[in-house]
Amino acid sequence: MELTDQEVEALGARGYFTRLAFLGDAAALAARAEALARAESGVLHAAGIRRGADRRLDNRVRGDLIGWVEPEPDTGLGALWRRFEQLGQALSAGAYLGLGRFDLQLACYPGGGAHYSRHLDAFPGQSNRRATAIWYANPDWRAEHGGLLRLYPPGEAPVDVAPRLDTLVVFLSERVEHEVLPAHAHRLALTAWFYGRDSG
Repeated sequence: MELTDQEVEALGARGYFTRLAFLGDAAALAARAEALARAESGVLHAAGIRRGADRRLDNRVRGDLIGWVEPEPDTGLGALWRRFEQLGQALSAGAYLGLGRFDLQLACYPGGGAHYSRHLDAFPGQSNRRATAIWYANPDWRAEHGGLLRLYPPGEAPVDVAPRLDTLVVFLSERVEHEVLPAHAHRLALTAWFYGRDSG
């Protein structure tokens, strides 16, 4: 996997890029089916805000249900995990980000106006997130469903991204604030957070 010249330029100039057909139709549908089954099984839990002793639940800020995804071979989500691994290597080679490990999380917004207020993905501390990549698993997404990802590139007007199946968004975690606008339908996303090579 390689980044295009346009993707590298966009990441450097604006702090983000988008790519359609990240997995391809068959693999995207397989990953979506597994993500949906996991969401419907009841294993996801309410997402909190902040870290450590300051962590708390507050659906006025964040209303999604989440669960971590591990690299499972011969599964749809496992194929997505490997594709994210290749993406991290491509970001390091093409955009010189020096990325190492990543965490992968499934998030389900259950509708009813669930949202996530404007924030950065980077936290204060030495083991910080450097790049965020979000893959969407929502076929037949319509405007009335809401749930847009709104990016705030520094010095530019906000940019909205519809969470349609097999759309990928990549942005710099320490640079681009973003939010999830109220979702009025079931909304699935898988997010990879990439850390620097020196991160533990």
